[in-house]
Amino acid sequence: MIFCVEDDNNIRELVIYTLETTGFKARGFEDGSSFLEALALETPELILLDIMLPGEDGISLLRQLKASVKTQDIPVIMMTAKGTEYDKVMGLDLGADDYVTKPFGMMELISRIKAVLRRSSKNSVKIDDKIALGHIVMDVKKHEVQADGRVVTLTLKEFELLKRMMKNPDIVLTRDQLLEDIWGYDFDGETRTVDVHVRTLRQKLGDAGEQIQTVRGVGYRMSE
Repeated sequence: MIFCVEDDNNIRELVIYTLETTGFKARGFEDGSSFLEALALETPELILLDIMLPGEDGISLLRQLKASVKTQDIPVIMMTAKGTEYDKVMGLDLGADDYVTKPFGMMELISRIKAVLRRSSKNSVKIDDKIALGHIVMDVKKHEVQADGRVVTLTLKEFELLKRMMKNPDIVLTRDQLLEDIWGYDFDGETRTVDVHVRTLRQKLGDAGEQIQTVRGVGYRMSE
């Protein structure tokens, strides 16, 4: 079951129709209150959440979802008409798994949903190991990162991005590779997402962030 929280009737009905004709079960909600009522009775596989909603907005609802043990692991894709970097990064940093900017194509939306569900399934398998590179130590099982002995708090996407680079030291990873591996899709023009997350990752790592090197016109490489 997929929940779609969208106040625009036309968009909501089109999304529900597309989901159901492609093999998914779906329910639509026009506001946060009706969505939360349904959520108390049923746990969906994934939530499509509009940012601009009457009453409680999507960002506030996302915070509630990620603060609850019952709902924190439900994958969330944010939908926004604004298309600004601020809205996208805020949603991702709060724990959203992906975003789509209106107007979006229905087939692109379905691809994003399938990619997020695949990643969610893979992430349910626990990995017990540690990775060390230079001044950075990652405990994958504890989901903890230390840089120069200091614990660094990372978002899920930042953690996965760092893990991907640390597991491939001195290898240049293209933006397209990282986009597909971490976010699960490959659409033209979306590589900016990778750049934004690398920038915030470097800032959080402090001096150790210099281990992430930019390879101009290609992507990123991490070394000691």
